[in-house]
Amino acid sequence: QLRFVESGGGSVQPGGSLTLSCTASRSTDGFAVSWFRQAPGKAHGGVACISNINDHTFGVRPVEGRFTISRDNAKKTVYLQLRSLTPGDTGVYYCAVWGCAGFDTSPPPPDWGEWGQGTRVIVSS
Repeated sequence: QLRFVESGGGSVQPGGSLTLSCTASRSTDGFAVSWFRQAPGKAHGGVACISNINDHTFGVRPVEGRFTISRDNAKKTVYLQLRSLTPGDTGVYYCAVWGCAGFDTSPPPPDWGEWGQGTRVIVSS
């Protein structure tokens, strides 16, 4: 079973940058991997996805041009580079094996047993 450990979160000022890492228990080659964000008081929402086909990437509109998802199969790691951060990006970020076709419209439910511990991002002045 594929397990992930998320890291790289922190507190930054608006306009700042962070790079989140999602390290897997084994290679993610051949799997679509998605990043999700749980904002305070809200359900998990899709942020970005990297496909299992040619590593094609997808992002929700609010993060287009600011967030970049990528992977390094040798390091068993999927990255999410965050730039031009705003307070609206605040939340706990999670990664998971989740198809790109529904990462934004049909994320896993809050009580899904596969959520990791996540990594917290706080954007505040």
